[in-house]
Amino acid sequence: MSILITGGGSGIGAGTAQYLVGRGARVTICGRRADRIDSIASELGSACLAIAGDITRHEDRSLIVEASVTHGGKLDALINNAGNMYRGSLADLDEQSLIDVFRTNVIAGMLLTGLCEEHLAATEGSVVFLGSIHTRRAFPAVSPYAATKGAIEALTRSLAAELGPRKIRVNCVAPGAVFTEINQRAGLATDEEALARLNGMRNMHALGRIGTIEEVAEAIAYFITAEWTTGTVLEVDGGLALGTTRDSP
Repeated sequence: MSILITGGGSGIGAGTAQYLVGRGARVTICGRRADRIDSIASELGSACLAIAGDITRHEDRSLIVEASVTHGGKLDALINNAGNMYRGSLADLDEQSLIDVFRTNVIAGMLLTGLCEEHLAATEGSVVFLGSIHTRRAFPAVSPYAATKGAIEALTRSLAAELGPRKIRVNCVAPGAVFTEINQRAGLATDEEALARLNGMRNMHALGRIGTIEEVAEAIAYFITAEWTTGTVLEVDGGLALGTTRDSP
């Protein structure tokens, strides 16, 4: 099986690459930070290819798809994982920053999916987008990021309808609180601050804890092989979207 993962240099992208390589897949990861994706690929061995590139650029998208198909001999799945965080109160939002986060989180994945369409039709393959619990549970001052993830859910359903006749399945995994680097990359927190904030949300989860990257990877892997599932958004959130609050232990 040949799989392309965007944003593969850290977090859910890197963890999913590790999970899938461990189950026999040939995986191509891409990202803007060459040192990070090279390090991940080196750890995972010859089954993982690292391609440095920016998916918001057409030239880079084309090179990434070509390299992935060459590495895997075909393309069975595209994991649109790359994304950035932008947040702030409504009065403080910057127009160009809004455009940039939509370009990275929504538009780039949409256009990359278009470049992969013929390859995925040949294998009756799968597209998986990464959504967010922010479309289910509202938090203040994160409207830009939440809006991009709402767009991803709409895009998932629309593309599932459009690509279904070609036997291409399109689904979305919406994680809850999982420790990654997205806020740290945006300069919004240190690792320690980000982890403390997430752990402070444990009682908001019905299961009483935050999630792991591997648990998200399991859901992604399900969508890759689920042959009669399309247009679905799967919440992998420990019950965060339920809106319950557990008593403190």
